Amino acid sequence: MELLVPIFICCVLPIAIVAIVFWSRINADNKRSQVLIKAIDANNNIDADKLAEALRQPRKTAKEILHGRLLKGCIFSLGGLACMIMSVINYLNREPGSSMDSVEIPGLCGGIMLALGISFLIVYFVTRKQLPEKED
Repeated sequence: MELLVPIFICCVLPIAIVAIVFWSRINADNKRSQVLIKAIDANNNIDADKLAEALRQPRKTAKEILHGRLLKGCIFSLGGLACMIMSVINYLNREPGSSMDSVEIPGLCGGIMLALGISFLIVYFVTRKQLPEKED
């Protein structure tokens, strides 16, 4: 019993999540194509291109993608900074000779999050210069 829980959490759960996501995407595509086929069958003078465009999944504009990168960069940077501060506080408050787990784990997670946040911010600042001045 003790061995089953880690196996399910580490192996079965990620596979199930990926399968559910792919199944939902395939199901949504199938439903959109069924609506398009029924509309074409029901009325011959319908514009199939406009209907297909209306049923297509919405795409983000360049500005929305850019703002998403800025948001992710801020979230990851501040989260990483908070973890790093927590690691320093734990280091200063620990008992001599005690375990370093309370220092190493938040420090490692904070370093990874900070690196991700900085990379998102770098991409944001580089690509915002490439965005057209006026976009509607």
